[in-house]
Amino acid sequence: MIPEHKIQEVLDRVDIVSLVSRHVELKKAGREFKGRCPFHQEKTPSFYVVPEKRFYFCHGCRASGDAVSFIQRYLGKTFQDAVRDLAQEVGIDLEAAQDPGLKERQQVKEATDFAAEHFRGLLWHEDEGRAARAYLASRGVSEEVAQGFGLGWAPAQWSLLADRFQKNGMLEWGLKAGLITKRNSGDGCIDFFRSRLMVPIRAPEGRPIAFGGRLVAAEDGPKYLNSRESRLYNKSETLFGMDQARDEIHKRKTAVLVEGYFDCIGLHQVGVRHAVALCSTNLTAGHLQVLKRAEARDLVLLLDGDSAGLAAVERLAGPLLAAGAPTRVALLPQGDDPDVFARREGTDGVERLLEGAQPLTAYLFATLLPSGRQASFEEKMAALERLKPVTAQVPPGLTRSALISALAGHFGWMPAQIESSLQYKPPPTPKPAVAPQAHVVPAQATPRPVPKPQAERPPPESEALYVAAILRDSRLLARDTFRVCDELSHMGLRMVLAQATSGQGLEEALFEATEVVKRTLLEAGRRLSPGGMELETEFILACRDIMVRRIDERLVYIKRATEQTPGAFDLTEETRQLLSERKELLALRKRVLDELRPASSATGTKAPMQPV
Repeated sequence: MIPEHKIQEVLDRVDIVSLVSRHVELKKAGREFKGRCPFHQEKTPSFYVVPEKRFYFCHGCRASGDAVSFIQRYLGKTFQDAVRDLAQEVGIDLEAAQDPGLKERQQVKEATDFAAEHFRGLLWHEDEGRAARAYLASRGVSEEVAQGFGLGWAPAQWSLLADRFQKNGMLEWGLKAGLITKRNSGDGCIDFFRSRLMVPIRAPEGRPIAFGGRLVAAEDGPKYLNSRESRLYNKSETLFGMDQARDEIHKRKTAVLVEGYFDCIGLHQVGVRHAVALCSTNLTAGHLQVLKRAEARDLVLLLDGDSAGLAAVERLAGPLLAAGAPTRVALLPQGDDPDVFARREGTDGVERLLEGAQPLTAYLFATLLPSGRQASFEEKMAALERLKPVTAQVPPGLTRSALISALAGHFGWMPAQIESSLQYKPPPTPKPAVAPQAHVVPAQATPRPVPKPQAERPPPESEALYVAAILRDSRLLARDTFRVCDELSHMGLRMVLAQATSGQGLEEALFEATEVVKRTLLEAGRRLSPGGMELETEFILACRDIMVRRIDERLVYIKRATEQTPGAFDLTEETRQLLSERKELLALRKRVLDELRPASSATGTKAPMQPV
């Protein structure tokens, strides 16, 4: 994927007048250049190239855009091919410009995709996957749910996947992905996962980024084996099952958090589809951010009823309280785990358990000091000792003050006493020894502050709605009579649209997009109708808004350029051209509003601005 900043550099360095002049005879008209449009037949020139703004505009057929869109439209090239051609022309090496890490990420991604399909095919192979399918049946996992989670099978053979990587020239990629390892002695590689039911760990968009493997029909090795972290997979920012649970979480505004892959799968099996699982033992700010993006306003911890489950609540409480995340705790009966309980009690049983969940702080207080104020001094001090790792993660502020006050009420002590008992004092940092001065060392120049990287610009609202609508139904492109696709100002959106409509698919397009673009498109998609005439209406309104705003920007420019004109008899040729263009633009604006008039009204799109 071409970095957005490199695309912008290409556009900044291309001389759009020189580019267009190769195909269109242009004449200078004030600050602009004018000629007959190459995209439709016309006798009177109505095609303008504006070097100051680096774009072209035809008042006749409404064609407009930048240098990239001109190459796309005139030469019939794809977006990425057009960018590459222009980059080569102006001397920008896109390959060298790419971060080497991005190349490795792409290789890991392709190796992971290849392995996921390899494992999936083996699970459903009549002979190879028989033991794994029997194991799934024993855990009550249906074929439909197994298919939905993309489960697979890694046979006992030492180098089945490694040999396939070798055959396809992907051996190094498999090594980088941690899917194969080099033999301890001799040449060649062996598979990392063997005799394991494979559970793909997927990004929220649904693409596999890592694997968990459950040992089946073998005794050699740990019960569970997980992929190591890679450029694709960061376990502190990944929740298992989010791709399956995201829509239900958004609907309920609640997420159920468990600790095991099969706990999550088992809950989905009985219809509790807002369950996700940790890929590590710790809950991080990255996990909470993933839940926030899915609009989870409430979190329920559903954990085993044994001592490990109780310890897990204490371990997870710190980051949850620090983030101020509304959390409840639902504990299973002694000896149960979520998977077993869900199979025995079904959907209704799980839902009743979730409804009876306690607030996190109430659970902690009742568990660590059941007797409350009546507890002995020793019991209170022991409870505070267990709370220290929890409260140490809660920074000073309103949340910590409220927590200390609640603890004081439960313990029957003053808040200051609780705070004093919970103070965590790190060991003093030893001061570095001062070396004897043998000679005077010249003072070094104060280093210049490193400028902070500029935050990515979020896409305009109407452009996000336009792209989100096409991602939902690609047939809407046929309704884009004004070729709004060439008017998109946000390069990230243009890249997503180019990939999604070039046969690479929606999943690939979203996987490569930045987090800002993903989040904006997700929010826009939620505002759109599911399909049919309502979706088409919203798409047309987005097209109209983009076109009208683009025209109005040009009208504002013309107004500023001509408002200093002293009188009608003193007009320069440049001013006459601009006023003529203004007249054409106003006519085009009216045509856009007339032609892009949906059959029914729609909501969610702002009305276009008034003409200048």
